[in-house]
Amino acid sequence: MIVLALPVVLSEIGWMLQSIVDTIMVGGLGPSAIGAVALGNAVYYTPSMFGFGLLLGLDTLVSQAYGRGDHEACHHWLAQSVYLACIITPPLMLFGIAFSLGFAHIGIAPSVAIPAGAYLRILTLGTLPLLLYAAARRYLQGVGQVRVITVAFVFANILNWFGNWALIYGKFGFPRLGVPGSAISTCVARVSMAAILFFYAWRYEARRGHPLFRHWARISLLKICQLARLGAPAAGQIVLEVGAWNLATLAAGWLTPVQLATHQIALNYASFTYMVPLGLSSAAAVSVGHAIGAGDVAKARRAGWLAIALGVGFMLLAAIAFFVAPGPLIALYTRDAAVMAVGPSLLGLAAIFQVFDGIQAVSTGALRGLGETRVAMWANFFGYWLLGLPLGIASCFLLHWGIYGLWIGLTVALIVISVILIYRWNRDSNRSLSVS
Repeated sequence: MIVLALPVVLSEIGWMLQSIVDTIMVGGLGPSAIGAVALGNAVYYTPSMFGFGLLLGLDTLVSQAYGRGDHEACHHWLAQSVYLACIITPPLMLFGIAFSLGFAHIGIAPSVAIPAGAYLRILTLGTLPLLLYAAARRYLQGVGQVRVITVAFVFANILNWFGNWALIYGKFGFPRLGVPGSAISTCVARVSMAAILFFYAWRYEARRGHPLFRHWARISLLKICQLARLGAPAAGQIVLEVGAWNLATLAAGWLTPVQLATHQIALNYASFTYMVPLGLSSAAAVSVGHAIGAGDVAKARRAGWLAIALGVGFMLLAAIAFFVAPGPLIALYTRDAAVMAVGPSLLGLAAIFQVFDGIQAVSTGALRGLGETRVAMWANFFGYWLLGLPLGIASCFLLHWGIYGLWIGLTVALIVISVILIYRWNRDSNRSLSVS
């Protein structure tokens, strides 16, 4: 499990580092620039993660086909995922561009709204490369080739860091573009990720004697619908989860720029640690899927529980770090006195929900390996949208607890979701074992 999970975990961390790099690199421009990047990412990632989620069906379809030894089916599903990515990219881009024009009209301070809109419009240009990367990545994970994903992210993050430095502050003869320069750099990095993964997939299959593009499948609307039907609940789960946190970011935009900036910094840390159980979630989906494809249900159950245990162990360590050193962690982004005063308490709340966040993330992947993608969607709908967000918004604006109220509501949501999903994984995997 560790051999499979470690490269995927590093890849998830590398994915998160793009947003972290953007936030850190604009930090020298002040809290308003940090807030602008926060809002731009908040709006962009909700619809784009829906597209990302539609492709999660590849975890089940490719891993189970690989477990059966059906390599042609693996190639076929990759082709259909590429077609699906091309179909859904235009509406996702139109949504982002349309929303980028509205920040100034929903009560966001102009010092944040104007650069946020510019950042978002540029970021939408990287949507197709992002989705093509997602398709190639899911395919490679399904056939057990995960190390190259880490290599791609290391290269992309180095490129993104350099691009941010050059384009935000005008280094090496580049123009000083400020916040929009960060978005340009991120788009270029995403093109590089997609190119690297598809090149590797081609080389890998050629060496195995199964050339990837020799019998590239034609578009099949039936297969695309099958892929979308399997991925739609996963996409819904991601949109509900990411959308909840991004709505909280928008709500924080109605507070002061300092509270918005502090929210983004604390959220970056919580998202960074979340990448480890998220990577374990992918590893669990692949391991469980391989075992199910091979007809070994007992092995599938063991793999799921092992991944959950690893996720919980890591998140315990993360919680300790948040409790012990909140000040130095905040100072890595900014030494602004107002931000330093608010930030440690938010990291304390993040520490409280770390273990629960790990449980819900890995359980979702283990269930996906079984072919169950609906329960996570409904758990997130109930936990975030019926319980956590109403509680958080009421605490923030009616009880006047500010940013702390928002995070209290989100913490309650994660506790509830984790309980639902761990129960369903135990029940469904045990039922599969009994049937076998």
